[in-house]
Amino acid sequence: MIKVLVADDQALIRQAFTALLGLESDLEVIGQAADSAEVLQAVERRPPDVILMDVQMPGPDGRGEDGIAATAKITASFPDTKVIILTTFGRPGYLRRAMEAGAVGFMIKDAPAEQLLDGIRRVMRGLRVVDPTLAVDSLRIGASPLTEREVEVLAAAAEGGSTTAIAKAVHLSEGTVRNHLSAAIGKLGAGNRAEAVRIATDSGWLD
Repeated sequence: MIKVLVADDQALIRQAFTALLGLESDLEVIGQAADSAEVLQAVERRPPDVILMDVQMPGPDGRGEDGIAATAKITASFPDTKVIILTTFGRPGYLRRAMEAGAVGFMIKDAPAEQLLDGIRRVMRGLRVVDPTLAVDSLRIGASPLTEREVEVLAAAAEGGSTTAIAKAVHLSEGTVRNHLSAAIGKLGAGNRAEAVRIATDSGWLD
């Protein structure tokens, strides 16, 4: 019997996955979680064989770690637990981050149910399960052209603050922040900082 934990911030999706898995004689859902904190607590209480992990799971306050950050913690502390990332957003960047965090699977939520069930069984046999289109896109994108400082400044810019606010957040002068933003926008071929943030996020270069 393969023990599965379903983690998703939407109750209907959790219940739908639980019902689907409950129809299989070799799968048992041993728990559900609505955010990353609940996932970690559930794993500590009873480690599952496989976790179906949503990417975006904000806590009750709208904050907290995403599913990929939680995956990194789980794979470090519970190496026998396999994590399959499930997402509505087919972004190559999510795939790159998920693999780096130790996930062994990455699937799109609208994939056929048979693929999900097969994916669970495949990872239990030591295989990886990755959406083929995202795998190709991830290889095409390649490595990040951004420096660590440019990533730090773009991450602060993603919060939507002014240049002054960004400078305070990253402990740099406003002029230096402008230079880093300008460099990042140029490297990414973006028209402005918002577009640069989007491109970097979608490509997996910005958490």
